[in-house]
Amino acid sequence: MPDSMAEQLRHDMTCDGLLECFHGLKQLDKGVFQALVTTNDALTVDDIAERVDRERSTAYRAVQRLLSAGLIQKEQINYDQGGYYHVYEPTDPAEIADDMQRLLNDWYAKMGQLIQEFETKYDRTDAGVQSIEG
Repeated sequence: MPDSMAEQLRHDMTCDGLLECFHGLKQLDKGVFQALVTTNDALTVDDIAERVDRERSTAYRAVQRLLSAGLIQKEQINYDQGGYYHVYEPTDPAEIADDMQRLLNDWYAKMGQLIQEFETKYDRTDAGVQSIEG
């Protein structure tokens, strides 16, 4: 992965790269997300683990990271005789895109603030004026 922003902008980014960049997804997380996106059915953790060829506990941790990032949704299914289980499906792509846009806007505002602070701190004109007046 490129170190500086300038290097990042010179490299081609893919859609998966966006998910990694915005949410810090690991390779397994992306695989779980892809498994959920490529099916028409909501999946249990056991189904997901089988599709990504990992242990259930490992798949569950990836599911939890995706839930925390808002990339997937969880639904509880109740058994008639009592008890329940959960199934997972991807969040609507428009919601994910809106969330990434909000994150980008927040990042942009923060970078603008930091640039302004940099300019204020290193502006030689202000420093020279202050030392002459001081």
